[in-house]
Amino acid sequence: MTNEKDLTPMNGYMMLLLLLVLLLGGIFMVVRIPPVGIIAIIAAIIILPGFVLVNPNSSRVLLLFGKYVGTIKKNGLFWVNPLYSKKRISLRASNFDSERLKVNDKLGNPVMISTILVWRVTDTYKAAFDVDDYQNFVRVQTDAAVRKLASMYPYDNFADEGLDEDITLRSSVNEVSEALEKELQERLSMAGIEVLEARIGYLAYAQEIANAMLKRQQATAIVAARHKIVEGAVSMVEMALEELSKKDVVDLDEERKAAMVSNLMVVLCSDKDASPIVNAGTLNH
Repeated sequence: MTNEKDLTPMNGYMMLLLLLVLLLGGIFMVVRIPPVGIIAIIAAIIILPGFVLVNPNSSRVLLLFGKYVGTIKKNGLFWVNPLYSKKRISLRASNFDSERLKVNDKLGNPVMISTILVWRVTDTYKAAFDVDDYQNFVRVQTDAAVRKLASMYPYDNFADEGLDEDITLRSSVNEVSEALEKELQERLSMAGIEVLEARIGYLAYAQEIANAMLKRQQATAIVAARHKIVEGAVSMVEMALEELSKKDVVDLDEERKAAMVSNLMVVLCSDKDASPIVNAGTLNH
């Protein structure tokens, strides 16, 4: 037997009624016919261990002297062979929030990462007998899958260094979650476990490089902002020269155009407000 066998045992309420009859009858018969009463009480004691109560979304795996007999998944009160050993396995969905692990991403940067996993048992035979402890198996395999996933993708894009990646841990949430879920399903299927959802719960650079990476991100943001400012300033200077020439406001030679461009660029690209100086003379002064 290598597959799960769904077992439908005897109704427990009928056997409960029989147990009460044997027990009460045995007590009554002990007074009148002691041997019969003792036999009835012994029969009631033998019947008692056979009762099995299965709650909703729970199961009981039955063994007879080490041999797998079947699994009870239907909820209710049942009666089985008193010699059966019974192992409880929950079929409910379970949450697992892994510990924060320090791993290296694709570029070798140390990052702190954890995952949130939602899973449940679908094959009680595999969960009970193909692995030693299926709950510990989930924890260990989740950590291994997270380590592998982190090594496959970079934390973030570094386009300025020629490392422009399509999928990153920080920005490609859906793609990374899908890859993590697929990896976990392949690992946990041998234990009869279905992965309902898997996603990254925590992601950050490790403490030793966090400050350096923050400065790098700030520098990248400043450079990008400066690029936009310069691009806008050039456009404004071009427009100013075009309008002055079109409306014949003033006739500027190349040297004066260069001086005007220089002044406008300084004013438009400066971090501080410009302090204007009024020229009351000619443009040559």
